Amino acid sequence: MTEKQNLLGLDLDALTAELQAAGHKPFRAKQLLRWVHQRGEADFACMSDLAKDFRAELQNRYTVATLTPIVDKISSDGTRKWLFDVGDNNAIESVFIPEDDRGTLCISSQAGCTVACPFCSTGYQGFNRNLTTAEIIAQLWYARAELLKNQSAARTDGQLPVEPLRVISNVVMMGMGEPLLNYRELLPALKLMVEDNAYGLSRRRVTVSTSGVVPMMDRLAEDCPVALAVSLHAPNDDLRDRLVPLNKKYPLRELLAACNRYLAHAPRDFITFEYIMLDGVNDSDQHADELIAIAKEVRCKLNLIPFNPFPQSGLKRSSNNRVRAFAERLQAAGVITTTRKTRGDDIDAACGQLAGDVKDRSRITQKRRGDEVIPVADGVIPIYEVQK
Repeated sequence: MTEKQNLLGLDLDALTAELQAAGHKPFRAKQLLRWVHQRGEADFACMSDLAKDFRAELQNRYTVATLTPIVDKISSDGTRKWLFDVGDNNAIESVFIPEDDRGTLCISSQAGCTVACPFCSTGYQGFNRNLTTAEIIAQLWYARAELLKNQSAARTDGQLPVEPLRVISNVVMMGMGEPLLNYRELLPALKLMVEDNAYGLSRRRVTVSTSGVVPMMDRLAEDCPVALAVSLHAPNDDLRDRLVPLNKKYPLRELLAACNRYLAHAPRDFITFEYIMLDGVNDSDQHADELIAIAKEVRCKLNLIPFNPFPQSGLKRSSNNRVRAFAERLQAAGVITTTRKTRGDDIDAACGQLAGDVKDRSRITQKRRGDEVIPVADGVIPIYEVQK
């Protein structure tokens, strides 16, 4: 028996082509997308404005297969984290961050990560595989359905106004993995996010975070330009080679040039540079001055991120006073600077903590040279293992 195709993995162009090949009109694809993504319907029999014979055909050829959560945690600040089983002892995490004016869903693109930044606990998991488009979108599909269910219950209890609320207004590809190293599966997912017949998100409200995969940044600018965040974390090549190993392949000069090329297509007029604050590593006044020089080359916003410590890293968070002084130095030079509020750290859902409560199978060791922490990997690709 032929395995059914998961509709969550097909964007409008792909679905239209499939249905046309089967003799159906192009508008059927838009109808189907609205049922699956806007109404969250997984049962073809319930898609009432589709002809019965068409529904039967869909039932034979397709499925709407979401993910199965094995952990669902809610933080004291309202942040919610799901750990999803993606088979073969692999799991991924998604995080929803509610705020007064928006709801942001952080989505994973890989099971693990190949970049192995020493300040990110996902890197200690190692890399198992890329997620499919269906698995990327399934995180959004499932989270939206769960949040709408909770919202409906709250409205029934009189806790919310009658007007419908958009539970997920922003999506950030900042979960586990490097999105641009899974470009083939990422692109259709992004197209579904911004498609009017699917999730209809503004391109300004969909953000891809990259550690600096320069060729794919250029492709994204042409194929589906959305907001871009670059994991900078160091203002010079020597330090960034250690903190973001991908820098050895695409050094800062190439990365900054790619950022400027991207700006010609981007829905926002700036690039967000993410900068994790590590005590005694990248938080000196000299580092701030080097960042100021970078800001003169690229229209940008600096987002300072307090480090969320975990045992394997050997790194420490910069003090609040140091973060404040660092930010003030940047702002005094005219650089737009924000400091990210730590959310969900009590459920390991904060930035850099997404690893699914994994055992360290990466065999990454730490060596110290002065005050610097140098990651050394032995080249073994680890196996993801969820602690029972």
